[in-house]
Amino acid sequence: MMMLRLGARLALRSGREALIRLVLVAAAVAAGVTVLLGVLAELNAFQATAGTQCWQCTTGRPATASGPELWHYSEDYYAGRVVQRLDVAVSAPDAPVVPGLARMPAPGEYYASPALARLLAATPPDELADRFPGTLAGTIGDRGLTRPGDLVVIVGHAPGDLAARPGTQVVDALSTRSHVDGTTGLYRYGLGMVAAGLLFPLLTLIGTATRLAAARREERFAAFRLVGATTRQVGVIASVEALLGAAAGTLGGLILFQPLRPVIARLALDGPPYFGRLVAPSPAQYAAVAAGIPLAAALAAVLSLRRVRMSPLGVSRRVTPPAPSAWRLAPLLVGLMLFAAVPVVLDRQPARPPAAGFATGPSGAALPLALLGLVLTMLGLVLAGPWLTGRGARLVARLARRAPALLSARRLADDPKAAFRSVGGLVLAVYVGTVIACVVPAIGAGLHAAGGGTLDEVLRVSFVAEPDPDGHSAVPGLAPDDGRALVTRLRSLPGVAVLPLYAPERQLTGYACVSGHACGPTEAAIACADLAPFPALGRCPAGVPAIRPEFGLLLSHDNVAALPLPFAGDDTPVYATDPAAQPLEALLVRTASPATLERVRTLLGGYTAQAGATSAPKTIGESIRLREALYRQVQRAALAVVAVTLLVAGCSLAVAVGGGLVERRRPFTLLRVAGTPAPVLLRVVLLESVVPLALAAAVALTAGAGTAASVTHTLLPGAHGLMWPGPGYFATLAAGLLAALAVVLSALPLLRRLTEPDNARFE
Repeated sequence: MMMLRLGARLALRSGREALIRLVLVAAAVAAGVTVLLGVLAELNAFQATAGTQCWQCTTGRPATASGPELWHYSEDYYAGRVVQRLDVAVSAPDAPVVPGLARMPAPGEYYASPALARLLAATPPDELADRFPGTLAGTIGDRGLTRPGDLVVIVGHAPGDLAARPGTQVVDALSTRSHVDGTTGLYRYGLGMVAAGLLFPLLTLIGTATRLAAARREERFAAFRLVGATTRQVGVIASVEALLGAAAGTLGGLILFQPLRPVIARLALDGPPYFGRLVAPSPAQYAAVAAGIPLAAALAAVLSLRRVRMSPLGVSRRVTPPAPSAWRLAPLLVGLMLFAAVPVVLDRQPARPPAAGFATGPSGAALPLALLGLVLTMLGLVLAGPWLTGRGARLVARLARRAPALLSARRLADDPKAAFRSVGGLVLAVYVGTVIACVVPAIGAGLHAAGGGTLDEVLRVSFVAEPDPDGHSAVPGLAPDDGRALVTRLRSLPGVAVLPLYAPERQLTGYACVSGHACGPTEAAIACADLAPFPALGRCPAGVPAIRPEFGLLLSHDNVAALPLPFAGDDTPVYATDPAAQPLEALLVRTASPATLERVRTLLGGYTAQAGATSAPKTIGESIRLREALYRQVQRAALAVVAVTLLVAGCSLAVAVGGGLVERRRPFTLLRVAGTPAPVLLRVVLLESVVPLALAAAVALTAGAGTAASVTHTLLPGAHGLMWPGPGYFATLAAGLLAALAVVLSALPLLRRLTEPDNARFE
């Protein structure tokens, strides 16, 4: 107990130096705790969102049977956003009710989510509201939604009307499964990796903070040992000092995190915002952080005194560590060379015919080379950092013409490992972030460049009912009369071009099903006059009125960059009869007006329902943007990791600078007594911070750009140039670096106060 009181007294009442050290420890721990709680809250919100009840997953029996409720679920699109639509008909009082509703809608009314209700009020009826028969009876509560911005509508019908619609089912109970899809595990793994990846630099930050002025504390504790204190007593004193600072910082972090919860909810890494109530660590996580961080700080403080435990005189024996050798560059150079070899290997591989009509991506020796190159490059960046810092220090010393550069270069050259350690976490974050920030825009540009960029406005509409397991459909499309009437109505709209795709014969045709996408016909009959407004799809042979191309993947595949454009050419089979005499399988509609596009979609709704089609009409550009959204989520996560790592690196750098100032109070004071101006010492400390920070960022950016160039060439062989990240990435990087330097500059006035010549007295 006496050692506990002594440790608390030394931490709180032993002068300005101890108070400054305590404040810096608390500030560093508060920053780390805030970031850690934010990552845990993001992970919890994602898991809670993915774990909500998926009533949309409900399935039932064919509508020929009787039951309490008829159910027809489908998806529609508006301005690139998915509209989840449920058509229901209740025939029994015990019919299941969707969460968030007190009752299911009656015939002639519908319920909409709050976001969709606002959209309906702000949109002309012929663009959206006319798709839903009846009147708006109310809104769906949060329990029926996964995100606040979900567009959901539940439309009531009479049982007889809905039973006649293809695809209607009889439902007895709602599905109790959660919203887990193919990407849920990936996101959970990715967010878990982010949390684990941030845990190490955060603990490093806390450990660095608790070791502030380590040399000065070692001297004090060695003095305790010399007057008879045991190793255990010294450890108790050191742990109490660290525990107080870490406890204050943990409490500060818990308080700072609370106003950040709405910000985290809006900046969801996996897409739309979360419900605010879900963005919070669990009570067990709060308890683990509140108890674990101070204990980890106390343990780090005890471990930092290993030299005092060995001998009270061990603190006086200091030697310069050996300089890092050049072999540390080998993994980095080999990794970059392997990445450079990937495009060469791909170019030398024999061309393979595309499977099912679309590209399958790189294979053979390219993928192992890329993975090995990635591992070696990331390992090499960490290993090469101290060597590069040492070489940079020597270069600064060689070019220096003034004392600040010489002094800072000498200190960096003496221990480049310690200098690089404070910014080591920055290297991998900037490297990975640069690779992703370069590759994602390149892939997006490659998608939009397909067909010369003329396909983005093309709306794909299928009138084919869902095929059976053999890939055939009992409904080949709209009847010829209905198809011709629809095409006429569409062409009467201003600025609309239509390409009808007809069934080649009045018999069942084959259907192509791409894994994870809708199915579509493998071939279609089209009139050459209709093909002319769509030059990116190809052309007919001279003098031919109609052709029979394979258009299946154009309707079913959303990776436009992988489509074998053009689909029609001189070798395309000729179709001898009038295509318009056949059932209408699909349509391609192009218009440059967003309002006209939504009117077309509203008009098509009745025809697709009549045909029993399950795929909602959407433009190729919307399909591309949905794919891009997944890439942007990865990019957003990379930016978040870079930003957080920059914050942690800045805090670690500030802590290291503050600790170095307190630790070097004696030599700096002696330099001032000897006549060295304070601004000279300020520039020394600033250069010691800038050199490793700038080197780490420059090396990571260069290596990331080189890796991204290879990855882009691998994924998009036609793209030979490097697409640099957008301004958002560089703004994030620059803001982080400037913030880190600002924190360092804010600590520099401490140097002037610590080295006043009038206070040149030491223990």
